[in-house]
Amino acid sequence: MSTAVKNQLRVCFLSLKYNLMREMVNKVTFLTNVLFMVLNNASILVQWFILFALREDVGGYTLREILLLWGLTAASFGLAHILFARAFSLSELIIKGKLDSFLVQPKNVLVSVITSATDVSAIGDLLYGIALVCFCRPGVGGFFLFFLFTVTGAAVFTAFALLLGSLSFWFVRMDLLQNQMVMSAVSFATYPDGIFNGISRFLLYFIIPVGMAVWHPVHLIGRFDFGMFLTLLGYVCLLLSAAAVVFYRGLRRYAPGSLMEARL
Repeated sequence: MSTAVKNQLRVCFLSLKYNLMREMVNKVTFLTNVLFMVLNNASILVQWFILFALREDVGGYTLREILLLWGLTAASFGLAHILFARAFSLSELIIKGKLDSFLVQPKNVLVSVITSATDVSAIGDLLYGIALVCFCRPGVGGFFLFFLFTVTGAAVFTAFALLLGSLSFWFVRMDLLQNQMVMSAVSFATYPDGIFNGISRFLLYFIIPVGMAVWHPVHLIGRFDFGMFLTLLGYVCLLLSAAAVVFYRGLRRYAPGSLMEARL
């Protein structure tokens, strides 16, 4: 069992390495994409600085907590796109019958698919998120929790995208819904949960998993609770398991495309 896990981790590492090497062939384009993503994220924060100049808190969040919220969202989303970018375009692969090349490889199909691409601009998201948390200065424990929750947040975003994308095995044009739902989750994640009430709050915690990806971790960084922490870990494991089960159930229905792509 341990050997299989090590082999899969090695596959992930090699996929990331070669994807980055391929993207860094043109270093100017690589650095430009990263820089512009950082600047784009930074420009959006201007509205929050203006708003907090007028009032002390928004939805129970201070400016420091908003910066932490944005930092965790950007870092989680960035890490997910660096490591598992293909999970966010899975619907397109299924609809166009482009999973053929992954089925003939002597590797785990799911791991091979979701690690087959890297979004270079997402490095800018990750760096931006780290810079914001450094600005907040949460302390050693806070930094550790931030990096831990960046990983769990990336897992939630990836599993959510994978779950939606896998529905393309059954439904047509799920790519549109996948993109809309994932981007909606990221958009909602940049606002404090205190401004949402009732059914909208329920949906953003249990249907669109913004609460467990970002809001719950931000509260834990501010005030750690071991019970809430275990709840978060349990939710992440459950969502990942559900996404994997739906993917493999759908894979049984997959009709190979007419073109076979050779992947080296």
